[in-house]
Amino acid sequence: MNDDAMGRFPVPDRSEMPEDVRERIDEETERAGFTPNVFAAFAYKPSHFRAFFAYHDALTEDTTLAREEVEMLVVTVSGVNDCLYCVVAHGALLRIFADAPKLADQLATNHRSADLSEQHRTMLDVAVELTESPGDVDGEAIDRLRAVGFSTEEIWDIASVVAVFNLSNRMATFADIRPNDEFYAMGRGQKSD
Repeated sequence: MNDDAMGRFPVPDRSEMPEDVRERIDEETERAGFTPNVFAAFAYKPSHFRAFFAYHDALTEDTTLAREEVEMLVVTVSGVNDCLYCVVAHGALLRIFADAPKLADQLATNHRSADLSEQHRTMLDVAVELTESPGDVDGEAIDRLRAVGFSTEEIWDIASVVAVFNLSNRMATFADIRPNDEFYAMGRGQKSD
């Protein structure tokens, strides 16, 4: 594991990790070609690692949202929260899933400046409201999402992604989890036809 995965807490030695945590990290390393620092960092507390990645997997695998929509939410929320790790890492995923090399940068700085459909703009407006002023969000937000075509399940999933990544952003910032260099270049090629 890379000692630079996070700056404020020790990154556990691989030999000290429980077997299931090592196996999950190995799977992700094989899939990505490198170990994303969030995996090494969250291994600091194995019970939290398991819970966090189980919820992450549920959010990305058990949803009717398109994967690019999940990543749009993550990047927008992470930009609002000034979370460098999540902006860079999920920005790379968004560029790949959306096949849109500029979109992640636009969403991370100001989603209102991006070329979005009305449905996606509404989705991100609600995500920002839930991030910045959760006490002000009420049934009107659900009505707005429903009016642009989101199903009840999709609306639940939108709120779930926003909630989990507000948590993730705060942990990444607090622990000083650092983006892997590999993420910066991923998906930067020109949009394919």
